[in-house]
Amino acid sequence: MYFPRVFLLTRRRLTRSALSLLSAALMVASVPRFDLWPLMWLALVPLLHVAVTSRNRREAFLTGWLAGFAANAGGFSWMLGFLRHFGHMPFVEALPLMCLLVGYQGVMFGFWSWGMFALHARWPRWPLFVLAPVVMAALELPMPQIFPYSLAISQAWVPTVIQLAELGGPVVVTFALLLVNGAVYQLLLQLLLVVRDVRGQKLSAAPVLRSALRGPARAPALAIVATVVFVVAWGQLRMHMTDSRMAVAPKAKVGLVQANIGIDEKWDPAEAQHNLIVHQAASAALAQEGADLIVWPESSYPYALPRDVTRDAPPEDGHRLMRGFAKPTMFGTVTLPRDRTGKDRFPYNTALMMDADGKVEGTFDKVFLMMFGEYIPFYDQIPWFTELFPEASNFSRGSTPTVFPFRLGDRSFKLAPLICYEDILPSWARKVAALEPDLFVNITNDAWFGPTAEPYQHLALAVFRAVEHRTPMVRAVNTGVSAAIDANGRVMAFSPARDPSTHPAPSRLLAEVPLLAGHGLYGRVGDAFGIACVGLTAFLGFRARQRKRTPSA
Repeated sequence: MYFPRVFLLTRRRLTRSALSLLSAALMVASVPRFDLWPLMWLALVPLLHVAVTSRNRREAFLTGWLAGFAANAGGFSWMLGFLRHFGHMPFVEALPLMCLLVGYQGVMFGFWSWGMFALHARWPRWPLFVLAPVVMAALELPMPQIFPYSLAISQAWVPTVIQLAELGGPVVVTFALLLVNGAVYQLLLQLLLVVRDVRGQKLSAAPVLRSALRGPARAPALAIVATVVFVVAWGQLRMHMTDSRMAVAPKAKVGLVQANIGIDEKWDPAEAQHNLIVHQAASAALAQEGADLIVWPESSYPYALPRDVTRDAPPEDGHRLMRGFAKPTMFGTVTLPRDRTGKDRFPYNTALMMDADGKVEGTFDKVFLMMFGEYIPFYDQIPWFTELFPEASNFSRGSTPTVFPFRLGDRSFKLAPLICYEDILPSWARKVAALEPDLFVNITNDAWFGPTAEPYQHLALAVFRAVEHRTPMVRAVNTGVSAAIDANGRVMAFSPARDPSTHPAPSRLLAEVPLLAGHGLYGRVGDAFGIACVGLTAFLGFRARQRKRTPSA
């Protein structure tokens, strides 16, 4: 009897692991660059079954974590190449570090599975299509992530769906996805019961199915229909209203320079003058094509500037930025304080705005720095770190958002700079949007990742900022994806990610973009929806513990 029991136990574990990995595979297939977005509407169904049928919380957590680990490993597969190139790590060293990263980011799914098991056991009358989205939203909003993302990324190219983000950020889109997942699971359970009754009692399928839809299957079926109807109706309504505003808004021709310079060449002092000429030539071509505004990527100007710089270099200086063109230009560079002592001894990752005459009209220092890439925790205590990873650096951090002035004809507008992955942080973009900009301008450098899925995932996460605040966005990216996004989150034009080793020629993109000061609901309500989910989950968990401790319960 011993060996059959062991076999059954092993088979059960294998089955549950397979279902967890199936959920992971469906999630990976739904996000860029596979982009099979409908799969996310049912991707969590297998994992939900595993969660609620677990024997204990430990089993629920581990199977959920397995799904999260596999999903993050697939979605962040580009991380392995990043570590090998950035950290000069051999495969045997990069792989464990990547596993550590995706293992941590997969913890969210472990907690979700654990929470579903615990709450469903204590509150069995609560529909799973209510518990599943509430718990996931409660985790997704506050969960600290090294590379922030949301399940809503899968719907980035579906404008009708992502209009939900205006109600409370990407977490509302995630809520809708999980609601349908939970309803589909409950509906499938009821249909399986119908099949069992039909086979066991030799009944006619049609009346049994009608009876089920009038009974237990009615609620999940209605939940699916109601969710789809609301998503489509809200999406179409808000898109129509925003399209009407964009139609009458002033338009600016924005030229985006994508120099396609490799990461090694970008930081090579011997290549600095050549890199500057590449950006200047692309800018001159864009100016001839009628650009009103030119945007260079993050750290695109190859020479460090003093923090108190006020003008472009004179024409005879080889460091002059505007050569061959005279247009308002936003660009990224490194700025250095005059007195490099104390806390201000590190450089800043800065965006600057020059008018057509070369006068600096605004500066912005990046606030959210990338860990180990732009700041090193306990930097003074681990001086050996930069010797081990020479590309790592330590920058000073900016503190406040700002907007840059931009004149178009006789009218003045405001441009909101966002550096690197600041465009994927809803809470930060909300602070920026409070300054009422007419256009978000993201400058970034995704050359570290090459033509992988990362630049497309970055773009997919960024489109939500346009929807949340009904403010268009342009993105100038060193090796792509550069893009123009309208206030409905639609990508109007883009320049694909390039591998400088095979496509060294620079790219440029000229797009006519509406200038529209945002009036999105998210700017007013913020994360209230997600916070409500956190509160409800905490309340149910607290009450569940009380019921567990009360014998009469």
